[in-house]
Order: sequence, then structure tokens, then C-alpha cells
Amino acid sequence: MNKLLLIIPAFNEEENIERVVENICTNYPQFDYVVINDGSVDDTSGICHRRGYNVVDHPVNLGLAGAFQTGMKYAYYKGYECAMQFDADGQHRPEYIDEMYKTMKEGYDVVIGSRFVTEKKPFSARMIGSRLISWAVRIASGLKIADPTSGMRLYSRKICRDLAANINYGPEPDTISYLAKKKVPIKEIQVQMDERIAGESYLNMMKSIMYMTRMLISILVIQNAR
Repeated sequence: MNKLLLIIPAFNEEENIERVVENICTNYPQFDYVVINDGSVDDTSGICHRRGYNVVDHPVNLGLAGAFQTGMKYAYYKGYECAMQFDADGQHRPEYIDEMYKTMKEGYDVVIGSRFVTEKKPFSARMIGSRLISWAVRIASGLKIADPTSGMRLYSRKICRDLAANINYGPEPDTISYLAKKKVPIKEIQVQMDERIAGESYLNMMKSIMYMTRMLISILVIQNAR
């Protein structure tokens, strides 16, 4: 068994899933993966089964947090040393995984693939939420996170165990803030990410505003009360 598992949550990703998984299988066979098909109503599950991919099917859509926890349970009970959240839309580049794994071996429990460690975060409407969440995480935990909304995160086995057992630990910035408050060693490394090629993101303008508001309340209020 390989030491690192890529967890690929997928909801209605029929246009992307084959390209993403084939890239991993062909070019990065040193990594194991599991697709968590989160109740997709398109052909995501069918593609995975016909192609013989390693897939776990949710009978209904549980959302990203539910798919993430299923993946963490899989990683922990299968005995993996660490697990990475890896998007099914093709935005995450697997060429950075080795560097993230090496960074974890230096003594970190969470390694985040960040777009803004050495590159400057643009002043754009899209990044307003990211800046506010970075500010909130720093206020709440003292940790400076340049790219808090990055979903490309590698977790040690110890953290996988906690994430697998607790439904309140979702794949979101408030979890990173909470772990930072508990003095979990966290590190960002610079990565590049691609734009989604096909399909549509679940986040529109209104959902983005609601997401940012929810994260700010969770980080600044709820996490302090835990």
C-alpha cells in the first residue's frame, strides 16, 4: 500500500473526472486515490465504474463535508499515513504532491497548497472574501494563512483520525483556524492551480457571500466558544 491517499470528492463531474483520475493513474502511480461520488445525478458514477476506478458511492448528496469525511474515514481505516483533499474539477496539480509530502515529513500535520506564498494576492472582488477570512483566522488563532480557501490540503494520520471521527470538522477555513488554535503545526507551500475546464462551480455570487459570512461567524464566534 502507498502511504498517501488522494481523496477526490465528486458531485456531477462527468466532464472532468476521467481526465483527473487518468492523469493520476498514468503520471503519478505512486499515489493511491479514491473517488467519493457524492450522489451525482449525471454519469460521474457510471464513468468511474466502467473505467474501473476506485470509487465509493453515496446514495444521496451529502455535500462536500460529507464526502470529505467519508474520504477521511477511508484513509484512516485503510491505514494511510496521510491523505490529501484533491478536487475533481482539475484545478489541483498533482506535481506539487511530492513537495507537500516532503514538507509534512519535516514535522507538520497540515500542509496547504497555497497560491499566495511567494506570489501576491490580487486586489479583486473575487479575493475580498479570501482576505477577510485570512484576517479572521489570524485574529482567532494567530496564524497567518495567505490562501485560506485553498482546498488542496494534506493531512497527517493523526489529523485524519480526528476529521474522520468528528462531523464538525469540514474541509473549510474554520477547521484550519480551529486546528491552529490547538497548536497543530500547519505550513503553506506555493503551488499553481488551473482554472476549471468543464462544468460549473457550485459557488455563484450569492453562495460566495453566504459562504464568506458563514466562515467569518464560525471563525470569530463559534470556534471561540468550542
